[in-house]
Amino acid sequence: MPLRILLADDHLIVRQGLKVLMQREGFEIVGEAADGQQAVRLARDRCPDVAVLDFAMPVLNGLDAAREILRMCPRARVILLTMHTEDRYVHEALRAGISGYIVKTQASADLVRAIREVSRDMTYLSPRVSRTVVQAYLAKTTKEVAALLGISVKTTEAHRMRVMKKLETHNTAGIVRYAIRQGLIQI
Repeated sequence: MPLRILLADDHLIVRQGLKVLMQREGFEIVGEAADGQQAVRLARDRCPDVAVLDFAMPVLNGLDAAREILRMCPRARVILLTMHTEDRYVHEALRAGISGYIVKTQASADLVRAIREVSRDMTYLSPRVSRTVVQAYLAKTTKEVAALLGISVKTTEAHRMRVMKKLETHNTAGIVRYAIRQGLIQI
């Protein structure tokens, strides 16, 4: 059964392009919205597997729409598409419960990978913003990272364990080495 995707962006040409891309990958588009409020209504009616939301939309922005969608459809996963790479936006999105944060300058293949990963209950961050999360992680204790992201210490530890499992490493040093190899952090 194909993944059910909701697309929301205030630019019609962007939605059309995303729709073609998603359908080519075998995803089912269950709705398209031009603003955040419309996205929330469609999500309530159709409960998609993944909602791909533009961050900056009229009526209700993507972040606020994400909060509402996650409240109504707790099994749904949300990916934000944005031009914002500033730390505060990334942290606010993670605190809101988004599963993916994609910078619009990334390739379309990154969005497809993000959809597949978040549908498997993983988190996907564009390389440009994942550096922010890694640096916060390296500079802070687990308790401080949890407070920064607005999540519990146990949730923070669970995220670290998932990353370690995905990277097939058994310690934080392995995560750091991976981040350095990928250019996410510099020494």
